[in-house]
Amino acid sequence: MSIHLSDYEDGAKYKGDYEQDLEALQARLSQILVAHIVYRKRSVIVCEGWDAAGKGGAIQRMTASLDPRAYKVWPIKAPTEEEKGRHFLWRFWRRLPTSGQIAIFDRSWYGRVLVERVEGFASENEWRRGYDEINEFEAQQNFDGTHFVKLFFHVTQEVQDERLQARLAHPWKRWKVSAEDFRNRARRSDYLAAIDDMFGHTDTRWAPWTVIDGNNKKAARIAALKAVCDQLERVVPMKPPEAGCDAVELGKKVWG
Repeated sequence: MSIHLSDYEDGAKYKGDYEQDLEALQARLSQILVAHIVYRKRSVIVCEGWDAAGKGGAIQRMTASLDPRAYKVWPIKAPTEEEKGRHFLWRFWRRLPTSGQIAIFDRSWYGRVLVERVEGFASENEWRRGYDEINEFEAQQNFDGTHFVKLFFHVTQEVQDERLQARLAHPWKRWKVSAEDFRNRARRSDYLAAIDDMFGHTDTRWAPWTVIDGNNKKAARIAALKAVCDQLERVVPMKPPEAGCDAVELGKKVWG
């Protein structure tokens, strides 16, 4: 089915008990990470979306109860000179998780078909070729046992403007706003076209996209965490592991 961002602009307030439901989802995520550790699984969570759409807040809630030894958040910025001298996927290969780990990408290889396309950092031939390269990259990893959850955080222009203005007004948050935010804002129609093409070319059965309506922060956080839990619980064994025989026998000796 085609993905249309206009279907994710309701912005309705979260109707449940936010704190209670968030805590329950964080507990599920913690168990999912343990399942990765004991069953030697690996997963990648991709977070893309507009500036001020809530990616960072959602990632903070995802990781709040996780064992820091078994996950890594990768905030992706402009490539270094060394990275520019190699294939664009090289820097992401180096950040893929090993067995027993989850990697969370705050922006990702999709920059090739989004910002690099719109801002002219990649030629048309490069970004058009990027669709096949990305699909093959994700398919290769998936067939080798890496599971993908891809989230796109969407907000309307009005909501984005409100949040950018609030950041500028806050002395400890204005550092988050840069000239790049305004340049991206001015080219929203170009980004919408690029996003539409991205969904059309890279929403695959092995790595589908999930759009998060980010117009209400609390509802978006719950939706994002639930999407991660639901998708990973389908592909990672969630049966609690048996205690080691030695541990059981030792426990009997110590406590009876």
